[in-house]
Amino acid sequence: MNSIKKRVVLHFPGFEPLDAAAHRARYERSAKQSAAAWDFSVAVDTLRNFGRAPYFDVNTKGADWQTESRIHILDHNDLVARLNGRPFSVRMGQGYLAAAKVALSGGLTGYFRHAWRFGLFFIFPFLLMLVGLLTSLSIALAPFAFGLPSWSHIGSIPLAVAFFLYVFLPQAEKLHTLHLFADWEMAVAMAGLNGIGAEQWIEACAISARQALDEPADEYVISSHSMGSSVAAHVIGLLLEREPELFQGKRVVFTTLGSAILQCALLRPAAVLRSRVGLLARCQDIFWLDVHCLTDAIHFYKAKVATVCGHAGGLQPTIIFVRFKKMLTSQHYAKIRRDFLRVHRQYVLGPDVRAPFDFTLLTASPLPASSFATFTQANMPDRTFGAGNDNENARLSSVGR
Repeated sequence: MNSIKKRVVLHFPGFEPLDAAAHRARYERSAKQSAAAWDFSVAVDTLRNFGRAPYFDVNTKGADWQTESRIHILDHNDLVARLNGRPFSVRMGQGYLAAAKVALSGGLTGYFRHAWRFGLFFIFPFLLMLVGLLTSLSIALAPFAFGLPSWSHIGSIPLAVAFFLYVFLPQAEKLHTLHLFADWEMAVAMAGLNGIGAEQWIEACAISARQALDEPADEYVISSHSMGSSVAAHVIGLLLEREPELFQGKRVVFTTLGSAILQCALLRPAAVLRSRVGLLARCQDIFWLDVHCLTDAIHFYKAKVATVCGHAGGLQPTIIFVRFKKMLTSQHYAKIRRDFLRVHRQYVLGPDVRAPFDFTLLTASPLPASSFATFTQANMPDRTFGAGNDNENARLSSVGR
């Protein structure tokens, strides 16, 4: 099988307050880390406008190969900014309303059934904020509890407010608590395609994605991270609804990284999303690679997403398991391992050392993206991905489409 010389990537980032320019800057930093680890050169061009899918070109080069990749970023920063830009009281109230909708529409039980750690992730920000509110309330009511005169509230109420605003909230925001409130509003919107202009926004993304897929390439990689996997399923599923033969004759790899599709799909109103997951699973022209990591609590570890969405008869995603500990130095891993959001981002960040999974290699190397389905720590490509490595070429030939 020939190596990839020209690739088009549609990348759907997770729920982060980053626009396309920030994602490009992150990609460049990560690509330089990967290039240093694997001994190749990389050049990342400037960001260019392309509707809802602005792109930048990446040129990688080794001893006897060169690959050009055009990476389109379909971020949802506009929606994130809209949700996070509202007054505190609105964000908190709407967050708890979203949590109630998730629980009442079957999400809570579904999370604990299929990935109990994700269930805890769901509960965490709302429970933490409730603790802060109750603690502040107890400070305000302390004079009453101790039988002190009513005028004592003149001091206790301001003290309670000060505790909440200047002690509790700064600590809670270190854990991105209110940002997670907004994340669940986004999940409800992606499930029911209502609120925050979700349906119109997906339509706009689909138009730009369809135009990007007209670009000639040896391989098309549709990569998605976290919440971005639900967005990608909606956008690509919508295109397949309209053009069932869209990918015929193309090498297409749909890669979900720390996927949170089930965050939305387990909600009862998510019938359209579940249907589109089925279209992806049944599409013979798509190789679906689902990347999981045990130490990442913010995804559905080992869950078979197509089956859970009601499509047991379709082609199930090929699940591969990665270990972030093997991608980073021991000091670096020790520094991030207790930060669950930072760990969750590692799928799209650069490595310190060579490892079986590398986001830059997936999106910008000569290796077909489908070949990552067979990499192990003891069975990795050589240092330059050289064409003269007969054993490596034979192995990659066996996994290509």
